[in-house]
Amino acid sequence: MKLGVFTVLFQDKPFEEMLDYVKDAGIEAVELGTGGYPGNAHCNPDVLLEDESKLKAFKKAVADRGLIISALSCHHNPLTPDKEFAKKSHEDFTKTILLAEKLEVPVVNGFSGTPGDQEGAKYPNWPTAPWPTEYADLLKWQWEEKIIPYWSEVGKLAENHHVKIGLELHGGFSVHSAATLLRLREAVGEVIGANLDPSHLWWQGMDPVAVIRILGKENAIHHFHAKDTQIYQDNVNMYGLLDMQSYGNLQTRSWNFRTVGFGHSLEEWSNILSALRLAGYDYVVSIEHEDPLLSIDEGFRKAVANLKQVLPSEKLEKMWWI
Repeated sequence: MKLGVFTVLFQDKPFEEMLDYVKDAGIEAVELGTGGYPGNAHCNPDVLLEDESKLKAFKKAVADRGLIISALSCHHNPLTPDKEFAKKSHEDFTKTILLAEKLEVPVVNGFSGTPGDQEGAKYPNWPTAPWPTEYADLLKWQWEEKIIPYWSEVGKLAENHHVKIGLELHGGFSVHSAATLLRLREAVGEVIGANLDPSHLWWQGMDPVAVIRILGKENAIHHFHAKDTQIYQDNVNMYGLLDMQSYGNLQTRSWNFRTVGFGHSLEEWSNILSALRLAGYDYVVSIEHEDPLLSIDEGFRKAVANLKQVLPSEKLEKMWWI
């Protein structure tokens, strides 16, 4: 496996300065934002798709440092009832697919999106219970009329351009669990897989190792984010895991994102990485840092140091003891 980083946390650094910085820290791969919530500070599809010389210089800057681009990430809500935002989301994602092909990047990451509750709705609606039965009816309508038709179209585009789609299993979006991912994958095809991020599994009450085993059996893990979550049971008893408090309410929230090793032990992270390799995933482990208790630099470097202790980095050899 290679150690990577989602470079959005270094968006204030110029592109090549950022590459030098992460390379010096021991990083082997970069995941670049191309629009939406992560922004496109280091990788603007409009610029790179329109200017071949800039595209070549971009690729050379990465290659000259011995780095690879593990994925392009464009996290939006293409299914939102907000037509303007949905249009922008779709355009950014499709441009990202085209750019990924030109850069020879195998994966585009994003969110599945969340539709509204009916035609003409104003806001997304994320149903979380089957009863009262209008929630179950709503969910059926969303999947049949919005989610599957949209991703079937985008999935074909990605396949035509030799790119896989990695959807992050994030609460608040229609695809947020192994079951919802596999439901979409069954309808659309193997182009759909997970950008698996344990941090979102923990706060939804799922065991990342078990989820890796489930998705691994289907070869449905396309990319991996290394981010931790710390659960505070006393606060869970008050607010539940679906805690709607601001991320800024650090002392009362049920959970907070942490850098790797600060929410769960390195033994647990070792189990996760071993499960990935056992499942056949031997690609990039991309650090995502959103720890409110550590600075950008400290959180990033501690994640690098912790992961280097448990990350399998060499190719598997023949078992000499057999």
